[in-house]
Parts: sequence; C-alpha cells; structure tokens
Amino acid sequence: MRYPEGGGLTAERWAFREGIRLQAGERFAAGEKTAVIAKGLRVSVRSVERWRRAWREGGMEALHSTGPANSPTVTDAQFSMLEEELGKGPSAHGFEDERWTLVRVQTAIRRRLRVSLSVATVWRLLKRHGWSWQAPARRAPERDEHAVELWKKEVWPRVKASRWRPGHGSSSRTRPDSP
Repeated sequence: MRYPEGGGLTAERWAFREGIRLQAGERFAAGEKTAVIAKGLRVSVRSVERWRRAWREGGMEALHSTGPANSPTVTDAQFSMLEEELGKGPSAHGFEDERWTLVRVQTAIRRRLRVSLSVATVWRLLKRHGWSWQAPARRAPERDEHAVELWKKEVWPRVKASRWRPGHGSSSRTRPDSP
C-alpha cells in the first residue's frame, strides 16, 4: 500500500500540515500578503488563498484538520445491511440474471443505503470486507471444446504473431523501400 493503515497520511505528516495552516492563520492576523505567506511557508499561493478564505469565515478553528478526506462513507452497520441485501441475489433487486457486477452493487448501495459511490469505491469497499470477484462454478454447456482447440491451434498463432515482416524495411512512410 502507498500509505500506512490503508490510506491517508501518517500522524506526523498530518500534524505537520496542520501546523503550516495554523502558521498561515497567525500571519493572516498580522496582515501579511498572500504571496509573502506562500513563499515563506513554501506552499502554493492557491492553497494560501483557500486557507485565507476559510480563516475569514471561521477563524483559526477553520484551519484545523477535519480528518481524512477518504473516510469510509459506508459504516459497518450499513455494510452488514448491504451484505444481507447482496445475499438475496441480484434477481431480488430487479436484475435479469444471477450475476453481481460492480455497477449492480453500486445501484443496490444507492437504492438501499442512499449513498452514491463510484465503481472504484464500490470495488475497494467490497475488497476491504473480504468480497472477491465471482468465477463460474462450471463451464457453459454450449461450449464446444473441439472448436476452442481448433481456434487455439490455427487462429491464435496468427493473432499472436508480430505484425512486422522480417527483412529490411524503412521508417519512411512515403518511401518504404529506400536504403
């Protein structure tokens, strides 16, 4: 994983960033200009402008951290309710076959929990709770093993082969056989 505990910043880095915002707040109170603060704290002018706006609206308290931005939007209680819903199967939710796809799970979450999540977030949520992708338990009865073997022997080698012809060539599109 990129960060400890599955995401976000370490406690030290979190405290460091909050300290910079609070230093900026003290400098706002002293009447310093945005560009001077940005240069002094080695941050972007845009960040200082955003902090100044928050400071104007809520004072120093507004510069304190509100916690990680990627906190789970689905609580454990909600997820246990979602597991019950998923256990009923896709047909109970109005889908025509018995396959749970990420989009279908996303739809179930939106309908039952009234929470809108991206497909990627749905995948991370399911993975975090031990769910995995579905694999068919058996092969389809319509599968023609002879046709599959024939395709592997005859068609696949042609598809797999490089499209570049052996021999001399040229990088020129207008003069392909030039020396």
